[in-house]
Amino acid sequence: MRWRVLAASVLMQMCLGGVYAWSVFVPLLKNTFGFSTAQTQIIFGLTIITFSIAMIPAGLLQDRYGPKIIGAIGGLLYGTGFLIGSFETGSFHEILIGIGLISGAGIGFGYVCPLATCIKWFPEHKGLVTGISVAGFGGAAIILTAIVKYFSGNGASIQFIFRFLASVYGSVIFLSALFLKIPAQKPEISTQYRLSSVKFFFEPAFWALFIGMFSGTFSGLMIIGNLNPIGKTFNFQCASASAGISFFAAGNAVGRILWGRIFDAIGRRSIPLSLIALSISSASFLFNLNSVLIFYIISFIIGFSFGSCFVLYAAQVAVSFGSNRLGTIYPYIFLSYGFSAVTGPPLGGWIHDISGEYFYAIISASALCVIGAFIFHLLTRNYCKSDFGKI
Repeated sequence: MRWRVLAASVLMQMCLGGVYAWSVFVPLLKNTFGFSTAQTQIIFGLTIITFSIAMIPAGLLQDRYGPKIIGAIGGLLYGTGFLIGSFETGSFHEILIGIGLISGAGIGFGYVCPLATCIKWFPEHKGLVTGISVAGFGGAAIILTAIVKYFSGNGASIQFIFRFLASVYGSVIFLSALFLKIPAQKPEISTQYRLSSVKFFFEPAFWALFIGMFSGTFSGLMIIGNLNPIGKTFNFQCASASAGISFFAAGNAVGRILWGRIFDAIGRRSIPLSLIALSISSASFLFNLNSVLIFYIISFIIGFSFGSCFVLYAAQVAVSFGSNRLGTIYPYIFLSYGFSAVTGPPLGGWIHDISGEYFYAIISASALCVIGAFIFHLLTRNYCKSDFGKI
């Protein structure tokens, strides 16, 4: 049973993670409907924020009604949103509401359910199973990008592609959710944290995780949001610079699995380690790269380090607060990702506009990871093994 649950979870995430392929829709929206670049990014930004916020009620509801119902609702919302976006009128507000709000909420409802369910079936491998569960989300952009390029290359309209996502992706998410089931045995509960209501807000463990995740996702998103123009600063061709995004996505998917294995081996120490790895790999762009291969390798390593953000913090929540609290507490920590999504990439672009180069933006991204690692260590250094997992 638990392997079917894991397989269904990965399948759900492979559909939900298509949100990271949004850039492939940008030229289609601009050419078909005359959208400005800003309008396309407003839709994407709203999708990410809605996704992050929707996880909070979704986590509470799946604890009460079970992951099957809430995950299925996520599939319905996802499909409905893209169906609205496929209307022939091409209204900006229709697409903004349909994809940005409704499908964004569907992603949030769908994302938290397989994550919270899988970790209960594999309590002995919290990190690894979390990594496998969300690996599909990290690599989904590669699949959807290929699908969109195939359809658009054969003359399909963007309305057709949106309807495809509404029917096929929405149905896969809905049907996969029906396989989500909580194990019969009572999941283990952390001996230290038997918290009620919102008392976890006052725990240093919560804020250590929140700040750590914000630091990592802020820096990673600042880099990925500007990766193409960063590549062009090294005088690489546009196609070569764009290919760096695919290497980042591949590293992101691989990293989610391997960082989960690292967490199972060394526990919470993997969190500052991942932040330092992201800091060093980001700082590598400060050097003058004369090889596109090196650019690809660095992009992969940054993606690999960035992928840890979506594995380690969820796994540590299960260790610190108990697996049964993951669906309730983790969405609040994940909210830091929403904050970083609307600050990291724009700040990187703004710094470039002011300075005329990406040097200071890269320095900022690298430094914030070091600061996040230090704060995490500061807030967790006094915890004993039973308090905060392996030390």
